[in-house]
Amino acid sequence: MALIDMVMPKMGESIMECTVITWLKQPGDRIEADESVLEVATDKVDTEVPAPVSGVLREVLVKDGDVVAVGAPIARIETKAAVDKETNPEPSKPAEHVAEEADQTPKGIGDVANVTVDSVNADVPEPTTSQAAHELEASILAMSTRPAPTEKAVATSATSLASDVPVSEHRFYSPLVLNIAKEENVSREELDRISGSGAENRVTKKDILAYVLDRAEGKSQEAGGIRHEVENSVPQTPNPLSSAPRPLPPATSVNGQADIIQMDRMRKMIAQRMVESKQISPHVSSFVEADMTPVAQWRTQSKDQFKKQTGENLTFTPIMIEAVVKAIKDFPMINISVEGDTILVKKSINIGMAVALPSGNLIVPVIHNADQYNLIGLTNKVNDLSRRARENKLTADDLAGGTYTISNIGMFGNLMGTPIIVQPQVAIMAFGAIVKKPAVIETPQGDFIGIRQLMFLSHSYDHRVVDGSLGGQFVRRVADYLEKFDTTLKI
Repeated sequence: MALIDMVMPKMGESIMECTVITWLKQPGDRIEADESVLEVATDKVDTEVPAPVSGVLREVLVKDGDVVAVGAPIARIETKAAVDKETNPEPSKPAEHVAEEADQTPKGIGDVANVTVDSVNADVPEPTTSQAAHELEASILAMSTRPAPTEKAVATSATSLASDVPVSEHRFYSPLVLNIAKEENVSREELDRISGSGAENRVTKKDILAYVLDRAEGKSQEAGGIRHEVENSVPQTPNPLSSAPRPLPPATSVNGQADIIQMDRMRKMIAQRMVESKQISPHVSSFVEADMTPVAQWRTQSKDQFKKQTGENLTFTPIMIEAVVKAIKDFPMINISVEGDTILVKKSINIGMAVALPSGNLIVPVIHNADQYNLIGLTNKVNDLSRRARENKLTADDLAGGTYTISNIGMFGNLMGTPIIVQPQVAIMAFGAIVKKPAVIETPQGDFIGIRQLMFLSHSYDHRVVDGSLGGQFVRRVADYLEKFDTTLKI
């Protein structure tokens, strides 16, 4: 039989490990090439991992909650050819042909079966796929190596009290479990006494979350151990991703005066990133009001025709992005990042756009090389990324490499705001609601009062490297491009 190792694919730049959320397929299930097999989480996005080949999933090598290095084996798949051969034997082939077929590794999306590990040093040659996989597997095994469990530990059931679980200084804990323990103030002694349901009594994500819940409710470890045993004895039905957002944990109340809601993983990440950004960058904000009347009138005249031709909605966001791109070309020092005491001026213009998710969280997909798209191309990219963000179908690459970010807060009726910079960028712009107001209109014949559609632009920037002159001129230039929009543009 031809068994192929399915390895953890590369999820994007700088991502070296992923956390397994859930398996969508179980051993014995038939799978097709590019069909989703499991769901994983990185520090950027949750995503599905597709099968590199068609066949039958024979063995799962990692469990839910495990942190797996990129390139490490996660499952074994029996190829479809081998399965068909068992049911429909064919005349035997020469040995050399059989060996040749066994060595072939079909490619799937992202070359899942042929992932190589990024070199730490560009001057060092990259290892081959098999070398990288074996080295990573060996390092993981070395990390998890510890003394064999004692007879007492083996004999201890999942229903035993916490005091019966032996404390071991050499017990291995995944980074995910250690992070949860730190956030929930679980001491090392408590951690050592949690009954683990993983291999060799290892504590999994499910174990520590159950312990935290039991501790909050005042329950004993015995109750927690019973639940572990029950949960692990009942087959778990995989839950494929759907367009519906994951429900928040149910609110609890201690005294009836306030509800307690546990933050989900994404909300914790957002909170951490926002605090870090404020600590890193001294934020300064500048505001400009732009006359959006020409843009609003053109969009009203063109949106129906655009919808008919492309099937997509024509919003204000791609028009705003186009103006930002033009302004960045005029002021390239806004398209930078800071590294120590050096400034990196980015050649690519990659625009991130904040998208509100149905769950209430926020995510920032990126339009890479935005300066290479016309208005129709930007509209298609904006709609595609927004749709996939709300359906939880973004990839890690969709969120990486941004050099400047915009947020269209006018969608929520907000006039202006002071957005927080997405690190390591140095600026972000928020576009407020477009509102009809009386305004002074200057003409060669004189000034008069008229009704115009006005919008505030809010520009937050890192005062370490962007002074008020550059920050103010940049937001003014964006407003100028919007006010001078070409209303003769044909769809």
